[in-house]
Amino acid sequence: MRDHAPNRPDLPPEIARRRTFAIISHPDAGKTTLTEKFLLFGGAIQMAGQVRAKGEARRTRSDFMKMEQDRGISVSASAMSFDFREFRFNLVDTPGHSDFSEDTYRTLTAVDAAIMVIDGAKGVESQTRKLFEVCRLRDLPILTFCNKMDREARETFEIIDEIQENLAIDVTPASWPIGQGAEFLGCYDLLRNRLELMDRADRNRVAESVVLEGLNDPKLAAHVPAHLLEQLREEVEMARELLPPLDLKSVQEGHLTPIWFGSAINSFGVKELMEGIAAYGPEPQPQRADREVAPEEGKVAGFVFKVQANMDPKHRDRVAFVRLASGHFTRGMKLLHVRSKKQMAVSNPVLFLAADRELAEEAWAGDIIGIPNHGQLRIGDALTEGEALRFTGIPSFAPELLQACRAGDPMKAKHLGKALTQFAEEGAAKVFRPMIGSGFIVGVVGPLQFEVLASRVELEYGLPVRFEPSQFTSARWVAGEKEAVERFAAANRQHMAEDSDGDPVFLTRLQWDIDRVARDWPEVRLTATKELHGT
Repeated sequence: MRDHAPNRPDLPPEIARRRTFAIISHPDAGKTTLTEKFLLFGGAIQMAGQVRAKGEARRTRSDFMKMEQDRGISVSASAMSFDFREFRFNLVDTPGHSDFSEDTYRTLTAVDAAIMVIDGAKGVESQTRKLFEVCRLRDLPILTFCNKMDREARETFEIIDEIQENLAIDVTPASWPIGQGAEFLGCYDLLRNRLELMDRADRNRVAESVVLEGLNDPKLAAHVPAHLLEQLREEVEMARELLPPLDLKSVQEGHLTPIWFGSAINSFGVKELMEGIAAYGPEPQPQRADREVAPEEGKVAGFVFKVQANMDPKHRDRVAFVRLASGHFTRGMKLLHVRSKKQMAVSNPVLFLAADRELAEEAWAGDIIGIPNHGQLRIGDALTEGEALRFTGIPSFAPELLQACRAGDPMKAKHLGKALTQFAEEGAAKVFRPMIGSGFIVGVVGPLQFEVLASRVELEYGLPVRFEPSQFTSARWVAGEKEAVERFAAANRQHMAEDSDGDPVFLTRLQWDIDRVARDWPEVRLTATKELHGT
């Protein structure tokens, strides 16, 4: 459970101003556009590029992999830091595509809150529901942004009811839309009694604000047509009677989500949402390890939640994304890499500012830094100033699809092994080396991942590969006493493989295989997940 208790000590000001959050949504709800506008308002970029860019409008800045740019989807989570007023926002972008849900799951271990983006016409969609459940498991506070109000959308109460029923969370409106579709004018800001008017002429401009004395202020009639004004007054009165008021404690405990309405592509409602994160998003929270690691502790500790390879194809680098759990980090610091028990000088840590990176001279608890390395750092690894900590709750899931992978050129099989091992350490796929026979079996959560892998192996290593059907349909890790596992492996060699960490894996063809093991081998356990804590 997360500790939102009021008796936690005050954090040092540099840590208290951090807000570390992810954006979650179903594909196409507008998450990438919203990310762009955050960077625009945070001053990190000068011009927001549209996802389906035309002509000179540049490609979306937060999607750097070629395939993402070609398809207009986000398939790898990246982290961006920028300032907004007196706050430092650390925004972790997550893949919306369900084939990449494991990456998203791990990303959510590194944040303190989530913004849920929903489409005003489609409401709560399947992937939103799944990601919401993950947030629920981690007790993450959630702020909601209902996007695309400038298109035909559902009734406002209908959207709120659907969130409450589908996700079993209370909803409180922070703003209320005026009209929808072609009639959408803007929103009434319920928290500050302001009228926010959308500018359809300039998509990158902040909305015009009119400060009011309340909904009966005569100034309203000058901006809102009579029929929409009457509807607004009626609906807000009903909302205030029927829906709970905004309560900071309930939001931070994950029981209540404030909702803002807007149109990300028109930059509308984004600034209010950012103000909401600053005001209602939590400060950096304690992280779970063998013990709770509090952000105000003096010594630096952090964990790797993502590894991204070849972010800069010219340099073949791998960047490990590290969430700092405690302390004040400075460049050049020596940290203990707990898994290898070796000291590591962190001399070139980077912060990501949209598509640009810069050297991080310092960072604080709550920040996310990138550490370029050549494969030493893996997902789940801990870095500390000496303490042998193990961070918990970073999962690896059994893949749902398995295929054999072969190099187009048999002479390059060795290079293929190297490339696949790298993708396995990055968390992009599971790679199994069967005990019998040659070659590799690659496991993924969704079929799109095979395409991404094939395209990346070819682009980054110059190796054409082909994926072929495998006789196996699922994989399970084998747990138990060492001797029992060895006996089991020797008796089931045709089913056995090793994963990229060297752990034993049982490859199955049918559910019957799993049932047979449960019946005949009570001393071993087959598991569909394993914890990654770099040990």
